[in-house]
Amino acid sequence: MNGARGSSDPTAVRSLAVTTDDLVTALEANRRGDDPVVLRVTPPFYGRMRARIHRTGGEASDYADPEPIHLQPRVFVADDAPAFPGPDETRPDPYEVEAHHERHTEAVRAWRSAVRDHLRETVALPTDNGPHEVEVKYLG
Repeated sequence: MNGARGSSDPTAVRSLAVTTDDLVTALEANRRGDDPVVLRVTPPFYGRMRARIHRTGGEASDYADPEPIHLQPRVFVADDAPAFPGPDETRPDPYEVEAHHERHTEAVRAWRSAVRDHLRETVALPTDNGPHEVEVKYLG
């Protein structure tokens, strides 16, 4: 493909735009064990692209070659990011269902806010010639 129509080569990508809410939702969904969620970059590839939230599995591909790039949400987050709070971490003592629910809800709310301070400025796209690093622009 040529530049005006995009490229089949993902190394044409210089930057990805990602909606921060989509990223946080994807991180949370994967941690909760829902259907696997990725951020997907669909060809043809241009210098500036969007990575959109996408539930994986079972879909037929409308794409021949190249296929869309699926990025795990965790690649956008720095290693020092806070971990998603598990139910055991928010369990009150003595145990009460309502108190547990409230504590866990508040812990998840705090995590959603805090994880936004630990986003990477670049990520690597997988290519046939090895990783291709691109800049990330967060929206929202």
